[in-house]
Amino acid sequence: FDPQIARRIYGGVDVLLVPSKVEPCGLVQLYGLRYGAVPVVHAVGGLRDTVKDGVTGFTFTGHTPEALLQAVGRAASLWTTPAEFRAMRRRGMSED
Repeated sequence: FDPQIARRIYGGVDVLLVPSKVEPCGLVQLYGLRYGAVPVVHAVGGLRDTVKDGVTGFTFTGHTPEALLQAVGRAASLWTTPAEFRAMRRRGMSED
């Protein structure tokens, strides 16, 4: 593990996918929010608590391929409207 490379990855992606089945706390989505990577997360545990659906990222319930694909589709749809996507990024980056 190299923290410098990890920061470059977080800073270089548009969307961060976190489909964890269980997640008691979760730091990955917090790093993503801070670095401007819009998180797409399964709404469990700390993921549900830190990602606001449609505001700072996208959540999905039901740990199924269909639910995951729908959330990814919502993120891809927003990505096609750059101003709205940038606004979501900014909201996530401003979270405490």
